[in-house]
Amino acid sequence: MSIQNDSRGSNLGGLEGLDPGPLSRRGFVMTSLITGLTLATAKVEAQVITTDAEGIEAGEVKIPAADGPMPGYRAVPKGDGPFPIVLVVEEIFGVHDYIKDICRRLAKAGYCAVAPELYARQGDLSTMTDVKTIFSEVVLKTPDGQWIADLDTTAAWAASAAKGDLDRLGVMGWCRGGRAVWLYDAHRTDLKAAVAWYGPLGGERSAIQPKTAGDVAAEIHAPLLALYGGADTGIPVASVEKARDAARAAGKNVELVIYPEAPHGFHADYRPSYRKDAAQDGWARALAFLKQHGVG
Repeated sequence: MSIQNDSRGSNLGGLEGLDPGPLSRRGFVMTSLITGLTLATAKVEAQVITTDAEGIEAGEVKIPAADGPMPGYRAVPKGDGPFPIVLVVEEIFGVHDYIKDICRRLAKAGYCAVAPELYARQGDLSTMTDVKTIFSEVVLKTPDGQWIADLDTTAAWAASAAKGDLDRLGVMGWCRGGRAVWLYDAHRTDLKAAVAWYGPLGGERSAIQPKTAGDVAAEIHAPLLALYGGADTGIPVASVEKARDAARAAGKNVELVIYPEAPHGFHADYRPSYRKDAAQDGWARALAFLKQHGVG
């Protein structure tokens, strides 16, 4: 089946220069998702959350992109729908069991949640164990324009083939996916709400990643909930406050929550960085924020 992108939100708006570029001649390096958790963590913690599929439909899907089927994971309530869509944007580690479980949690809350494997063309994350290699060889070589186009394709597919309602579209992402949330919010004019979990606001700029999340803070369209850790050694609180202030000065809606004792990755229940209280509070805030702003 051929799925055409919905024309809504297709204008890059203030994100000039974000060209997807030529798609990889290799096509998709990853043709299926990671089984289990990422290999890039030395130890899996005992507090891993596992959400069952009772009352929902959940599993791996193939999303028809311009250059072939893109692997992804979808979870949606049973029933006819349509259900509000939440695009789930992975960390740098791929769509592994943690991201899949997040999709199931969202489906249990009434959402059509879809997590596309946005790095599938650049490298096989299922075999990679070194974080620095993942970042340098996969993440930094993935054009922003490419994954933005892939999220647009995913949203259109969710509405056409997965019981999703494109008029109630939200996005949620963690770590590098949190950065993506800011950028996608500046791209997609019909987005209703966005939730960024500890996404970096700064970083290196390049020809294929020409703007940081902080650069586009004043250009976002949808209300954005920013959930950050005060003990995150890689993301200064001042940088998040600066982005929030820039957005608000431009008349945008950004709600910032800082968890003073929480480190980076405080929602990642499979890692030592997990902080139960902050994770649970952030999740409750995220669901309430989506519903408050029309994704529900």
